[in-house]
Amino acid sequence: MQIQTTADTTDLSYWLNWRFLFCAIWVLTPTVAAVIILWKYERSVNIIQESDSRGDCQKSSLLLYFDKAWRPCVKRINPICLAAFRVSALALLTLVIVSDFVVHGGDIFFYYTQWTFALTTIYFWLGSVLSIYGCYQYNKANISISKIQMDMEQGLLESLVSTDYTNGVKIVNNVDYKGILLVPEIVGRCSYLFQILFQMAAGAVMLTDSVYWFVIFPFLTVKNYDFNIFTVVTHSLNAVLLLGDAALNSLWFPWFRMSYFVILTGVYVIFQWIVHACVSLWWPYPFLDLSLKYSPVWYLLVALLHIPCYGIFALLVRLKQYVLLRWFPQS
Repeated sequence: MQIQTTADTTDLSYWLNWRFLFCAIWVLTPTVAAVIILWKYERSVNIIQESDSRGDCQKSSLLLYFDKAWRPCVKRINPICLAAFRVSALALLTLVIVSDFVVHGGDIFFYYTQWTFALTTIYFWLGSVLSIYGCYQYNKANISISKIQMDMEQGLLESLVSTDYTNGVKIVNNVDYKGILLVPEIVGRCSYLFQILFQMAAGAVMLTDSVYWFVIFPFLTVKNYDFNIFTVVTHSLNAVLLLGDAALNSLWFPWFRMSYFVILTGVYVIFQWIVHACVSLWWPYPFLDLSLKYSPVWYLLVALLHIPCYGIFALLVRLKQYVLLRWFPQS
């Protein structure tokens, strides 16, 4: 959907006017506010008060991030099921994005939709790796613990049990007293990044799909618009798969991390501005055209849409947690 420009975007007058001033306020103010919120809250959430040492707290936090990254929300669900779902989702998303690139070329990444689709693909790629690694470590730990129990039953007792003590907490092989797997720090940091990708992709996918199906598609008047299978899939498959993963995983969904979603959109819009200031070419979305009389209104509406888009996903996660507490209180 290439919307022809109504004015020369490289002309200085295109940018030096009241419309761009208001649009810049709607974009830059939330972006700056999001950076401040992350600076304030992200540092505190990374510390879990389980030890007097800050370094130990950070390590405990990273371990918990990994534990949340690969375990399903219900203990009865085998972690292999979540891993299989993520691998299957990754295969589907990769097939779609590669096929779309082959058919339509690199211009597809000019759209916010493809940014979010690629982000969702990266999320499932990292999730697949963490799930497979978590299942491997979990099975390895279970085999070791079973062997220890068998040895104890045979009267070998502590002589054959590999134990260690860290800060007063007894460790058996690679599992701590809470059953959280002990993994390298880099794995914990990747799990932390995985949580961020989840919250960022959730909001972005809800925004792109809702804007397309409820704003662009009903009022589409572009002649010769190529409505094809890729259009339908790229505006629906990522949302379906992400909701499916949200139903199975045990990831957190705090409100302040909507800031990552806001920053992603801000970076995309600023990227479009820079490109159009250098080269006069088509806009990927009609409401981004700054020459339109009501462009500040469109920018404001899209900015406000971030709240319900993230809020709906957060509400679904809260609803899932409520149902789990009622039906599976031990999970």
